[in-house]
Formats: sequence, C-alpha cells, structure tokens
Amino acid sequence: MVRAMFTRIAGRYDLMNSLMTAGRHHAWRAVAARETVAAPPGPILDLATGTADLALSVRALDPGRMVVGADFAEAMLHAAAKKPAVRAARIPLLAADALSLPFGDEVFAAVTSAFLLRNLEDLARGLAEMRRVTRKGGRVVTLEITRPATPVWSQIFGVYFHRVVPKVGAVVAGDRAAYTYLPTSVDGFVSPNELSSLFRKLGYRDARFRRLGLGTIAIHTATV
Repeated sequence: MVRAMFTRIAGRYDLMNSLMTAGRHHAWRAVAARETVAAPPGPILDLATGTADLALSVRALDPGRMVVGADFAEAMLHAAAKKPAVRAARIPLLAADALSLPFGDEVFAAVTSAFLLRNLEDLARGLAEMRRVTRKGGRVVTLEITRPATPVWSQIFGVYFHRVVPKVGAVVAGDRAAYTYLPTSVDGFVSPNELSSLFRKLGYRDARFRRLGLGTIAIHTATV
C-alpha cells in the first residue's frame, strides 16, 4: 500500500513537501545532513531517498563522500534521476526494501533517512537492518514528523494536518487518500522518547534527538 501510494504521488512529491512546510523541509534536511556527515569516513546510505533531496544535502556538505540513494518505490527513484543536481553529483540510485537491505554487514559509515520510519511495517526490524549495514562507530540519523509536545500548539497543528493538508493534496497531487494517510501515520507513530528507547534496546549507543519546526520534526541520531 505504501509503495503504491508513493508511486502515485512521485511527480508532485517535492511540490507538496514545499507547500506543506512552507519550504522548511530543506532546512530540516540540512540539519540531518550535518549530523550524518559527522560520521567517520566512508560511504553513506540515504534510505527511502525519495527524490534524493537528503542525499543532495549530504553531498553538498561533503562532496568527496560517496552517497547511495535507495528506495522501494521505483517511481520516486525515476523522479530523482531526472534532477540535474542528482545527475551532476552522480548519486547511485537503487531499489531496496528497508526491511531487507541488499547490502552486507558494516558497509556504510552512516545510514540516514527522512520521513521513513513511520511507514515501516516493522519499525524494530527496520532499525535493526540500518544497524546491521552500518560500521562500528558509524551513525544512524533519522528525520521524522512528530506530534508537538505543547498541548495548544498540538491541537492547532492537528487541525492543519488533518483538515488542510488532505485538501491541498487532493488539489495539487490529485490524491487526497495519500495526504489523509500522512497525518494518520504520524498520530499512530511512537513519540521521540519512545523511539530513542527503541534505539537503545536494539543496541545503539548515544541515542538522542532534537526537535525542529516548532516541535513537529524530530531528528534522531545514534551510534552503532
């Protein structure tokens, strides 16, 4: 279902991200990229790369670093491949399932992702796979939408997310269902504290997070 949804909206994915966040998603990815390039030397995997915006942010900060983009929705990869910046950066793009990555153990110095985790059928398995393909001392960095912690702001955000975003999605992307799923998936996802606890339970070290976007975004960083 998730693959089919992202296949449908691939052509308008970047535009919808910009409209929903007033363009702030680029700044959030830049923060995640800075956390990612702090990893030891070695290749980086941008998992659920989508249209490769996070991969491009990483390469902009560390042009000499190999960055591989992977996604299980091939339509998103096709959209990424059309970007001149992706072609210029020569970022390899490949189809891959986050729950069963086609890489050996300890291949990457870091694994990063944006807006992936709440779409995983099995969150613990996905995090375990990221840990498996990351070298000892490497990093896993995730960027995810989260519910604001402040009650009043949380209610305002909820109204925007549940009522406005689906309407914009229907008009701009022609897919109300996809942008109805979006806020529902956030409501059902674990809190940042719970996610940090899961990182630690799975054997990660130094798990921490910071909130951005008035508390609507959480960037998690953990060491393998």
